[in-house]
Amino acid sequence: MSYRRLMLAALAVPTFATPVTARAQQPAILDPRPAAPAPALTPAQIALVAKARALGATEVTTRPAPDGGITLDGKLEGDQFVVAFPEGWAGDALVYAHGYSTPGTPIAVSADPVGDKVGGGLIALAYKDGVAAGHSAYEKDGLGVETGTLNTKRLRDFLVKMGAHGVYAAGDSMGGGIVVTLLETYPGAFVGGLARCGVVDSWSTLLGQLYDMRAAYNYLTRNTPYAIPGNQDIRRSAISSVPPAGFDGDPKAYGWAQLTKVVTPILALYAAAEKDSRGKEARIVAQVAAIGGFEVDPGSLAFPLLTAALGADDMAATTGGQPYGNIGKVYASPTMTPAEAAALNKGIQRIAASPAALAYLTRWHEATGRITDPLVTMHNRIDSLVPYAQETALKETVAKAGHSANLAEYPVAPLRAPLPVGGAQAYTHCGFTPDQTKAAWEALRGWVATGKRPAADAVK
Repeated sequence: MSYRRLMLAALAVPTFATPVTARAQQPAILDPRPAAPAPALTPAQIALVAKARALGATEVTTRPAPDGGITLDGKLEGDQFVVAFPEGWAGDALVYAHGYSTPGTPIAVSADPVGDKVGGGLIALAYKDGVAAGHSAYEKDGLGVETGTLNTKRLRDFLVKMGAHGVYAAGDSMGGGIVVTLLETYPGAFVGGLARCGVVDSWSTLLGQLYDMRAAYNYLTRNTPYAIPGNQDIRRSAISSVPPAGFDGDPKAYGWAQLTKVVTPILALYAAAEKDSRGKEARIVAQVAAIGGFEVDPGSLAFPLLTAALGADDMAATTGGQPYGNIGKVYASPTMTPAEAAALNKGIQRIAASPAALAYLTRWHEATGRITDPLVTMHNRIDSLVPYAQETALKETVAKAGHSANLAEYPVAPLRAPLPVGGAQAYTHCGFTPDQTKAAWEALRGWVATGKRPAADAVK
């Protein structure tokens, strides 16, 4: 759920953006000199462009990339892609899968995958190593494991036809789960994968946590100032982050405004809980977090509830039905008295899952553990949207399948940062340092090059 750009304005989810600090406006200085022409393409680069077009790429354009390279972007079967080819490219390639994007997010690729530090700088690292690196747009926003898998595989196949002899797969959040899906679905197509902070084991498990959390929050905050506005039926989105028909404004601004409407009462509840650790609000926060399986933290409260409140319509539409049910489920938690638990179980909304939706989530995707190519995973021990339990479950799944030798997992310390709304310090989603990103990439590269599984302390 590269949901990282959702709250950190990074890779996957451009719904949240980090506010820009206002600065005094300076008068424009006009340079009368004409802009320098772009460097002429080398014969090898001209041949790359011609080959891309011959292979069916349309709307192909190029821009200079660092150190004499070239960035090539265009469309494959109508979907955008972008790849940066280093000068003297020898054949290694990396395809990157981005994370979850809130419904209504514009579908596009990065204009500069190297300079924009896509994947927390992962594409830039690969490019510096002489690897052609890029990513594909998906066919839809929201829940996109299926389209992300198919479009990323299509870009991989295109690069192989362009001359790639070894292609890596990497991704964050939802994209991390896409990496596992790619390795399991297309064994041997990739030389290895790097999945960070991903839904690597089971989407059914994660969606269950999100739906449970929203249902509990709705029940515990009803008739209070902290209730999420809009539709209280957890089968539907609370409000829509998709601009209405005829909207002619900025879709990102619209999405941000809708998101703010949802997150404001949630963060107000947390702020009230902090003021009185024994008060009603503090009990609600503790109970909602426990039911969802998250930390008592403003980010760990806001991120899951936002995803469930803004994404329910898309989740149902994408999976072809209701992807979660709680009929007969008994909710219990040490944070509740027996009377509170009984009241919750009586009053919480009950919904039935659709067999078709559950089957869809099994296909896109619940891990089988049948991984035959090297896979490196990295995950914060505390993550505000995708719990570390996904990594624990994947390790068990891979072990049961007899493929533990192909998995190297790296838990790293949690990271805290200010929230874009309100500014409270909170646990991040996909909170990695540049050194950790580099170490994980080097661990995978070394594993592929030598055939030797990386050391247990390769990523710290």
